[in-house]
Amino acid sequence: MAKKDYYETLSVSRDASPEEIKKAYRRLAKKYHPDVSKDGTSAEKFKQIAEAYEVLSDPEKRTQYNRFGHVGPEQGFDFNARDFRRAREAFDEFGFGTGWDDLFSMFFGEGMRTTAQSHARGRSRAQRGEDLEYKLRLTLEDAAQGTRVKVTVPRYVGCDHCKGTGLEPGSSVQTCPTCHGRGQVEHRRRTMLGSFVNIMACDRCAGMGEIAETPCKKCDQLGRRWEQSRITIEVPPGVDTGSRLRLATEGNSGLNGGPPGDLYIVVELTPHNTFTRRGDDLYSEIPITLTQAALGAKIKVPTLFGQEELTIPAGTQSGETFLLRGQGVSRLRGRGKGDQHVIVKVVIPKNLTKRQKQLLEELDRELRET
Repeated sequence: MAKKDYYETLSVSRDASPEEIKKAYRRLAKKYHPDVSKDGTSAEKFKQIAEAYEVLSDPEKRTQYNRFGHVGPEQGFDFNARDFRRAREAFDEFGFGTGWDDLFSMFFGEGMRTTAQSHARGRSRAQRGEDLEYKLRLTLEDAAQGTRVKVTVPRYVGCDHCKGTGLEPGSSVQTCPTCHGRGQVEHRRRTMLGSFVNIMACDRCAGMGEIAETPCKKCDQLGRRWEQSRITIEVPPGVDTGSRLRLATEGNSGLNGGPPGDLYIVVELTPHNTFTRRGDDLYSEIPITLTQAALGAKIKVPTLFGQEELTIPAGTQSGETFLLRGQGVSRLRGRGKGDQHVIVKVVIPKNLTKRQKQLLEELDRELRET
């Protein structure tokens, strides 16, 4: 592989700023423009300049190039004419009489031909429908236990009038009169460097080489139509925010007989007033009185599945955590459930009565004496 130093090509230092790189590229592109330079090697130099700018003006490509030093990594920068987006944008600022598309034809004519032909062939083949994504909001209860939800999804479905053919029933296709069935048309142009040919996909038949004798009135020859579809989603127990459920073939309908895409359901849980979820476990707080903490008690604790009895031992301190096993969320595509962590908060009474104050003062004196 021939050595390439893109910094040397643009005559800039390795720490040159993006603006300096752009300025150098514009100066050199102007110098080697075919309307200015009569040098027989100007075309090759222009391509080298454009390639260097395309790499050094892109932060990610520049970082990759710098990592390999003077020579770019093998397979790192295998350019074709479609890759020079940044170079094109910077070049268009010049406003020369011969635009980028002319240079594209001069320097990359064969690549242009291949691209157009590939486009024409691609439009005539069956195409898979696009995948879709739908955000589904669920409560914690539904996520923990699983649920069935009906949602409305906007999507393309196969046209029932033409059965996906794009033709009115009883109609047929005919050869495109513009491209004569080739799916592409030629545009010839004469320049100072000679005659050049651009081969492009036919606009009339969209590169298919055929047009409908009578297009379907319901789908306008697309073979599919737009609708708000009602879809039932089976949500398994254990999903969480960020979980993705794939519904095969529920995406957009395909083109030219291609299969439909898939529908991806992205789950988002709404905040819960009582529980906080961490993985498959749940966390909740429960208030207890001063006497319950000191003397111990049996209390009822809310869970996702009803009330559970919890024993509070005597001498429990505020902030202590107790475990209710199996009262968490079902494990997604697994066995069993997580646990519920109950954090007790001792509530200090306010606005005590005279009698309550006396009792607490007596208790305080006895505690101090022991």
